[in-house]
Amino acid sequence: MIVDLYNTTKRTYASLEGEYGIPAGTIQRWVKQRTPVQVDTDESITPQEIKAFQKEMARLREENEILKKAMAILAKK
Repeated sequence: MIVDLYNTTKRTYASLEGEYGIPAGTIQRWVKQRTPVQVDTDESITPQEIKAFQKEMARLREENEILKKAMAILAKK
């Protein structure tokens, strides 16, 4: 809600802080986390989604390494 207010009305962090009692730094962090980044002409992605993709990619890479090691062990038998 506050992020939407900031993005649609272009109110300042200070004015939102005064109205809602939430520190301006917190509001700024929320805006940064939830404001989409233009990826392509038709797509956008939030920093949160980027972090989720990076986490999933790291997990998949780890699984891939485990499978490679298992294949090497099974190929020896």
